[in-house]
Amino acid sequence: MQGFSSAFSASVALDQSRTSFLRKTYLHLLGAILALVAFETFLFKSGAALRVAQGVVNTNWLIVLAGFGIVSWLARSAAHQSRSKGVQYAALAGYVVAWGLMLAPILYIAQMKVGGGVIESAAGITVVGFAALTAVVFVTKKDFSFMGSILRWGGLCALGLIVASVIFGFNLGVFFTIAMIALAGGSILFDTYNVLNHYEHDRYVGASLELFASIVMLFWYVLRLLMRSRD
Repeated sequence: MQGFSSAFSASVALDQSRTSFLRKTYLHLLGAILALVAFETFLFKSGAALRVAQGVVNTNWLIVLAGFGIVSWLARSAAHQSRSKGVQYAALAGYVVAWGLMLAPILYIAQMKVGGGVIESAAGITVVGFAALTAVVFVTKKDFSFMGSILRWGGLCALGLIVASVIFGFNLGVFFTIAMIALAGGSILFDTYNVLNHYEHDRYVGASLELFASIVMLFWYVLRLLMRSRD
């Protein structure tokens, strides 16, 4: 009886720990998204958005991608490997700023040249899509770990196409955008599965960073698709 009681107490403690981890992960994700919105609002209200957009557009896109890739790698490494919470938060904050700068050009074009609430529509679709995909993982409890290799190969292929399009000057087109939306959706499924099953309980900052990366990528390509539909 005593052994059963101890096992039951350990199980309850484990469940409570996982619940606390999930709560912290999604609160940090919400905080990162709100910080991104605040940063973009600052850029637009201060007039810096135009300068950032011009700077990104006038810089070789391969250099921009390389710089963003380095920042992403450093942020992910720090968030997942460092034991210091300060370093983890700095990595998440740096990643939010990097994405904010990357988003500035497309947001500027969407607001100034497309209009019609396209940004709000893209944000709404992204939130609904993220919520639906998250529910799929939590409700079905299916194993989505198999998607890891698919996402890695898909990401490498997408990167290769992007680099080729910059070098040879061709347009990737609407089908590439749709494929990237599917890839972002797959990333949300994979990341959510890992959050639910594999992260250590003190790694909620790194977990929120991965979810943030997936949801912002989904927003990016949903926005691109909506902008194309209004051309």
